[in-house]
Amino acid sequence: MTVENKVVVITGASSGIGEATAKLLASNGAKVVLGARRESRLQDIVKDIEAAGGKATYSVTDVRDAAQVNALVHKAETEFGGLDVIFNNAGIMPNSPISALHVDEWNDMIDINLKGVLNGVAAVMPIFTKQKHGQIVTTSSVAGIKSFAGSGVYGATKFAVRNLMEVIRMESAQEGTNIRTATLYPAAINTELLGTISDQGTLSGMTQLYDAVGITPDAIARVVNFAIDQPESVNVNEFTIYPTKQA
Repeated sequence: MTVENKVVVITGASSGIGEATAKLLASNGAKVVLGARRESRLQDIVKDIEAAGGKATYSVTDVRDAAQVNALVHKAETEFGGLDVIFNNAGIMPNSPISALHVDEWNDMIDINLKGVLNGVAAVMPIFTKQKHGQIVTTSSVAGIKSFAGSGVYGATKFAVRNLMEVIRMESAQEGTNIRTATLYPAAINTELLGTISDQGTLSGMTQLYDAVGITPDAIARVVNFAIDQPESVNVNEFTIYPTKQA
């Protein structure tokens, strides 16, 4: 498998999709470098991976801070001798009606969901450009391809990520740098995202939906593994992942 021995940086790696992906990739021979804000969770995940025979390390990372994202990427280079993939997965989803004016939450979503991804791209682009290969995988959302009431600002950040990733793919092809991209559009996946919603009406409705149809983060981890596992000449660049039960 082409996943084997690849060095993969993962943000938002302390739970949910990031944790599941780290464990799956490591089980298939990848060397994973985990970034998130909760050090104790990162330590536990690294221990789990190493106990299962995998290779992992971590760096405490707030993706809003470009210096911390750069340090995470540098950790991959110094610990494992290079970098093949970044999985920009960190994100929050404090959904609410626009009229509720949760402006601080809007700014948090822009800083994490969009600027955090840009910080990841900026950290790896010089490396990938110089070596003329690399892969950028990013978690958008089904709210990045459809509009949903209550998800105006969240969706705006995710639509922006969709455009960003496609432009990176196009420019890389034009520039001959061979950088592959993969954008993920998950629907109802049972992670900690609902815990970021402060608007009680929105939280109630989304909790009912996720309780009824939500699936585990392992579903997304398998898609990431599939995208990385393709030959370098193949770019499978967009994945929409729904629970089968979700209308």
